[in-house]
Amino acid sequence: MNGPTFLAALTLLIWLGLAWDVGRGNRRLRRLAKLPLPEQAGWPRVSLVIAARNEGKTLGAAVPTMLALDYPDLELIAVNDRSEDDTGAVLEKLAAADPRLRVVTVTALPEGWIGKNHALHTGAIEAAGEWILFTDADIHFQPDTLRRAVAYARMQTLDHLAAVPRLVEQGHALGICVNAFSFAFTVGLRPAHISDPRSRAHGGVGAFNLVRSSTYRKLGGHEPVRMRPDDDIKLGKLMKAGGFSELVLGEGALAVAWYDSVGAMIRGLTKNAYAGADYRLWVPLAAMLAFGVGWVWPAVALFLYEGPAMWLNAGTLALILALGCDQTRFTGGRWWHGLFLPLGMAVFAWILLRSQAVTLWTGGITWRGTHYPLRDLKANRL
Repeated sequence: MNGPTFLAALTLLIWLGLAWDVGRGNRRLRRLAKLPLPEQAGWPRVSLVIAARNEGKTLGAAVPTMLALDYPDLELIAVNDRSEDDTGAVLEKLAAADPRLRVVTVTALPEGWIGKNHALHTGAIEAAGEWILFTDADIHFQPDTLRRAVAYARMQTLDHLAAVPRLVEQGHALGICVNAFSFAFTVGLRPAHISDPRSRAHGGVGAFNLVRSSTYRKLGGHEPVRMRPDDDIKLGKLMKAGGFSELVLGEGALAVAWYDSVGAMIRGLTKNAYAGADYRLWVPLAAMLAFGVGWVWPAVALFLYEGPAMWLNAGTLALILALGCDQTRFTGGRWWHGLFLPLGMAVFAWILLRSQAVTLWTGGITWRGTHYPLRDLKANRL
């Protein structure tokens, strides 16, 4: 076996292993909308906490779906985090119409905190629920979502249940990127293994992080993740260390219009992609090398070699496209978006490199008008 054939065979074997892990893992994930809803002798109080900074345009549509949840013992705590638009006015109007909604206003950000993390921590301090659901200000819920989630968490004796929302894409280009993001999320976090206490896999989702209040408070609340742009994922890591954690698919139960364009997505993810690498210099470079060898080279080599090497590379490319199409079954996107999986992954490779470059060049990240120094971000490794 010559060198090109050996490399082609090795690449195909790696992709076969990845396909097995991703395909099997996706099929093991439960769907929140289909979780059983048994009768309960009594429902524990749940506090739903959202952080909102300059979210006046989204709150008016999203918060009513939260208040329409058919959960019998619910309070909603909305933290207005130093907003400069009409966020406060929108929240006060909604609170006047429903006493279950309380508005907490943050006027100053303490040193050593990211704004959103501090706002969620502040809301949790006010929460009286046995369970706390952390969610975003633009998430839309189906009425039975919370009852299904709480019933399942209690049945499985979980301390943390996360759910991935349906990412409603705006146009085909964004749909291709959403599918690629979902694939990268599955490969990187291995969500099907989160419920296995023997596995190091962990994760969380800002759109839906349901935590047992006693465990969350025992672990220090959001204080251990106070300077993490990826606080949702790291909160999941924290909760798994303190108890039992699981992640489910939220399609049919909750949804969000993620970004309105590919450009907006690139800008939005630039702030936290490098945090996912724990600010290690070598990780983006290693990711680019893996992308080149695993994704680009099989396509190039297909036209450079004949015989077994050509067929092995063709098999790798076919497998990649099949994986992309299969992933759409779990994102709700169009199947043919999966045919452009390599293109979508190229965008995310660029985002990771861009995030590293911008973070190093500016000495930190800027999020919603506040700059956070890199030295403080790196000090909060978890």
